[in-house]
This record gives sequence, structure tokens and C-alpha cells, in this order.
Amino acid sequence: MTFATNFMEDDINDFLQRKNLRLINPKRKNGLILIKTYYAEFAGPGAIIGGCFDQDLETVIPVGKLSLIEPSNPQERQRAYLIRRQWVRLIKQITDNPVPHERAQVILNQFEHWFDAETARKVPDEIFALIVGVLPCTITKARDLVNRL
Repeated sequence: MTFATNFMEDDINDFLQRKNLRLINPKRKNGLILIKTYYAEFAGPGAIIGGCFDQDLETVIPVGKLSLIEPSNPQERQRAYLIRRQWVRLIKQITDNPVPHERAQVILNQFEHWFDAETARKVPDEIFALIVGVLPCTITKARDLVNRL
């Protein structure tokens, strides 16, 4: 699993700027890291993206082999809204931990669990830091600790 090229990222950014709604394919290990002005979100399989949710979007980072699909009916769209909310809640549970190093360790572990170690290694420390509200050096230290074990 690899990140998309810059060309694909530009295409995704352009798509999201137009406020179209799409679902992240729930049948694949894929997702988007949505970089906003002051933080980042992760939207995983089954989540809806675009529209009013992502108006303050600056850029995106595809994770895994990204596959976006169009919602086929209102029920599918509603289910995708609920899944997006579940992804937000999961990240909130991680960020509720007051210990920065533990937040860093948990997000790294989660990405390895959702994808694989290689995919998690490709996500820059600065991006993980934006997702869980820590300094990039905290992510670096958490990665180094894992590598030493």
C-alpha cells in the first residue's frame, strides 16, 4: 500500500473543493487524512467526505489504495455520515488521553492495526501530530521507542 502521487492528491483536493460527496470504499483498507487549518482528521473506510464537513480543507493524504465511491441513495449517505462520526469519536478517544506520549503511541498502533507497519511508517510525524494534538517530536520519540523494542 502506498500513498498516491501528487497528481492524485491534487485531483482529490480539487474534488473536495467542489464540495461533492463521496464515500471511502468500505470494502478496502483505505482512507484519507484530511488536513485542516489547525488540525487533521482521519476518515476511514465507509466514511463520507466532502460537502459541508470539509469546507476548511487545506490538503489530503490518501492512505492505502484509495477508492472513492458515490453514495447510491439517501440511506447509504446517512450510514456514511454515521461512520464518519464514528471515526471522529475514535480519534477523540485517543486525544482525550492527557499524556502526549501515550496519544502518540496509540495513533501509531492504530494505523498499524488498520493498515500495516509499512503504511504507518509512510505517514509523516507532523501529520500524526496534527491528528492527536502533540508535537511532531513526540511522534518521533514514540516511533523510536517501538523500533528499539
